[in-house]
Amino acid sequence: MLIALACAFALSQAFRTLGAMMATPLISVYGLSARQLGLWSSAFHLGFGLLQITMGLSLDLYGVRRTVLCAFPMAVGGAALCAFAPGFGALVLGQALIGIGCAPAFLACTVFIARHFAAERFTAMSGLAMSISGLGILFTGTPLAWLIEAFSWRAGYLALGGVALLAWLAVYWRVREPAPPRPAQEATGSARPSLRQALREMLPLLRLPHTRGILCFAAVSYAAFITLRGLWLGPMLHDRHALSLVASGNVALAMTLTGIVGPSLFGRLDPGRTRRPRWMAACATLAAALFAVMALTGQLWIDIVLPVFYGLLSGYNVLQYAYVKSSYPAAVTGRAIALLNTAMFLGVALMQWLTGAVATWAAQQGIEPLRAAFLTVAAMLAAGALAFARMPQARTAPAMPAP
Repeated sequence: MLIALACAFALSQAFRTLGAMMATPLISVYGLSARQLGLWSSAFHLGFGLLQITMGLSLDLYGVRRTVLCAFPMAVGGAALCAFAPGFGALVLGQALIGIGCAPAFLACTVFIARHFAAERFTAMSGLAMSISGLGILFTGTPLAWLIEAFSWRAGYLALGGVALLAWLAVYWRVREPAPPRPAQEATGSARPSLRQALREMLPLLRLPHTRGILCFAAVSYAAFITLRGLWLGPMLHDRHALSLVASGNVALAMTLTGIVGPSLFGRLDPGRTRRPRWMAACATLAAALFAVMALTGQLWIDIVLPVFYGLLSGYNVLQYAYVKSSYPAAVTGRAIALLNTAMFLGVALMQWLTGAVATWAAQQGIEPLRAAFLTVAAMLAAGALAFARMPQARTAPAMPAP
């Protein structure tokens, strides 16, 4: 059952990172500007991020199986719409539908593991799910580049849509859950909470001083990795250095492999509650410096080596979850993680849209678009790290204020 759910998670990872290989053919076919390219890529993350809290509530109320089975067909339909899109508007709509369909994928795996495995196996099973999901990102490197060059970019969407349909069938066939305890609810007279009630329960989290710092950090840390790997890596290697799509895919594949190793490495190196915030801020600052170097140098070896190294460095994002777990009472950890995920994916949408807009402006001013885009990412990372370091931080899990 977990493998079936992790396959859906893998498709979510593939859809969110296909932009690096899709960008160049889409620009040539539709004549997209950098702003339009950023909007197209960010539509997935906007749909994904806006639905995180709603999907989390659905998982609690209706279960993992029903939530995934109801949502994931939107990803299949969105892929089909993109594959046959007559124009830019249909592409953006298809991306948004894919994001909505994939919205429960990560949360579904986490909730399923928490419900069906012993507490001491949570980390191991989560690692298994993450490893399987990494196959989706691997596909959007060399394999996707080859598929696009051999056939077309539409074939890439069709292939992912077909595999997404198979993943949906695997969830339908394999995943079963025990019935919810309705008699207990009826005996106590309790009712399922409404979406409005669930959203109200988020307000006390927002009133805690350290939450603002976490949200500022979350909005830029993961966004920087996805903006590079999922959007600008291909255009950088193709437009700046004239590499072929398959050669660019090989670099993306190498970056993905180090990105898979990174979370496990930082998980083992976790310095603990006291030093963890300093590590997070320092790693984000180093990431900002890497983007600044790529922006200002423009040398081929730097644009190959630094993304691969950054894939490893991006593993520091896993420290956010440990920080959140230690910063809130156990009773609200799930809501805090849902809030973190919302900030992360809305941050991806903002960063991809903004870098596209800045790149378009830079081209009009005679400035290299990639230089402007990467300096924007560097500035956002530095600002997020500074805000996190300067704002209050939780040393122990505080008591929650009243709603």
